[in-house]
Parts: sequence; C-alpha cells; structure tokens
Amino acid sequence: MVGPLHTALMRFRRLVGSLIFLCLGSMTASAQSTSSQDTLRVEAFITPAGDTIGQSYLPGVEVMARLTGKWKDYWADWTRLRNAVYVTYPYAKAASRIMNEINAQLVHVSDKKERRRLIHSREKELKKEFTDKLTKLSIYQGKVLMKLINRETGNNCYEIIHEYKGFMNAAFWQTIAVLFGSNLKQAYDPMGKDADMERIVKDVAKMYGYPG
Repeated sequence: MVGPLHTALMRFRRLVGSLIFLCLGSMTASAQSTSSQDTLRVEAFITPAGDTIGQSYLPGVEVMARLTGKWKDYWADWTRLRNAVYVTYPYAKAASRIMNEINAQLVHVSDKKERRRLIHSREKELKKEFTDKLTKLSIYQGKVLMKLINRETGNNCYEIIHEYKGFMNAAFWQTIAVLFGSNLKQAYDPMGKDADMERIVKDVAKMYGYPG
C-alpha cells in the first residue's frame, strides 16, 4: 500500500522532470535562434602555401548618397565628353586610314605638281563624303575630333594641313581655330589632362569593333 509520503515524493519527481524538460527545450530554442541570426558560417580555406584559415562570406551592403555639386559637374562633363567621342571617333579613324593611303601614294612621287594633283583628288572625295557630317559638329565636338586625330595619326591638325596644303593654309586655319577658342596645334595627353578621354576612347573603340 502506497502511503501519502510516497505519493508526494512521486509528484515532486514529476514536477522536477517537467521543469528540467522545459528548461532544456528553452535552451535548445535559444541556441537555434542564435545560430540562425547571430553567427556566420565559417569554412576552411587552404592557401597555396598549405596553411588553413577560416573564411566567411558577408552579405552585400548597398550604400546610397547624394552627389555633391563637384561630382555632379564632373559627371556632366564626363557624359558630354563621352557623347563627343562616340560621335567623332569614326571620323578620326577614317582620317588615319586616308592619310596612310595618301602617304602610300605619295611615297614615290617627287614632282610637286603630281603630288598636288593626288592630294586634290583625295580632298574632293573627302569633301563629298564628310562635309555634311562634319559641318553638323559643335565647336566642342570639333575640339575633341582634333584630339582624336592627333591620337590616331601621331600628328596634330596644324602639321597635317601644313604637310598637305602648305604653310599659308595651315596658318589661316590656325587663326580661325584660335578665334573660336581652339588650337590646331593642341597635343593629345593620354596620361595627363586627356586621361578621361583615353578611357572613354578605349570603351567606345570596343563598341565600334576597333582595336582601340
């Protein structure tokens, strides 16, 4: 026969067992929650030297901020330059190709009259093909084109005109250029003031399929 003392002891044991079960369940849930939210998965990475170090991948973070006036101006100028390069780069490539063709024709021609005739014949072709297109360029685009011609040919526009049309023509067009705030003798400086243009040219060259 079970006495009152034994019955009370059994109830106490069941109560303690229930409390222990609840505590363990709470601890397990807490550990699972912490594992999924507060810890990172760490993997092993073996270096070329054979060392093993831990590595983890952090989620990306997107940072957004408003542009200052300085950077707004920079990107406005950059966009304007890129558009100008996009429009004028094919003309600079064409100028380089045509100059190479003319030079190949003139290499064995010493007679001045014959040289003038060959140059004049190519000049007529160029005017017919490019005059309408080039006259639609803005002054800014014209300046960019002169830079690109220098880049592609290795000669500035003054030297090119002087070579094919003589000193008087070169001096005349240089005067016109100065009046419009430009300079036929301007050099191309890809490592300095024209660094942005050089980066844009390489990007645009890929779009056109040129080697750049």
